[in-house]
Amino acid sequence: MQSIVPCLWFDNNAEEAVNFYTSIFNDAKIDKVSRYGEAGFEIHGKPAGTVMTIEFELDGRPFTALNGGPVFKFNEAISFQVHCNSQEEIDYYWERLSEGGDENAQQCGWLKDKFGLSWQIVPAVLGKLMTDKDPAKSERVMLALLQMKKLDIRRLQQAYEGG
Repeated sequence: MQSIVPCLWFDNNAEEAVNFYTSIFNDAKIDKVSRYGEAGFEIHGKPAGTVMTIEFELDGRPFTALNGGPVFKFNEAISFQVHCNSQEEIDYYWERLSEGGDENAQQCGWLKDKFGLSWQIVPAVLGKLMTDKDPAKSERVMLALLQMKKLDIRRLQQAYEGG
C-alpha cells in the first residue's frame, strides 16, 4: 500500500474529474467511492448520497478526489508531471489534459486543465538535457524551452546539440 496519496479537493465535480482523468491514462481505474450520509449535513452541506471521495489510480499511482465544497481551489504551486518517451505521447497528453482548460496558463510544458489542476507534460529526456556538464548546452535548452508552450523534443534536442 502506498503511504503518501495526493488528495485533490473539488467543489462538487470530483466524479466528473476522475472520469476525465481515468479516460486519459491507459493504466487507470476507480477503486472506491464513498458518499455523504445525513450525518454532518450542517457542516458539509452535501445531500445524502452525493459523492464524498473517490479513490482512483493513474498509471498505478493512487489518488483521492474529495468533493469538499468551494473553500479551496487549485493553484500552480502543485502540479503533476507526466514524463513522456516520445513526441506522440507529449502531443496526446497535452491535447487531452488541456481540453477545455486555461490556454493562458500554458507555458514551458505546463498546462491547466478544465478543473484548474496544473500538469507538466515533459519529455523524459529533459532532465539529461538540462543537467549536462557543459553549461552552454543546458543554457541553450533553457532558452528553447522558455519559448514553448507544448514542449518539442526535436527542438530541445537541436538546442542541446547547438543547432
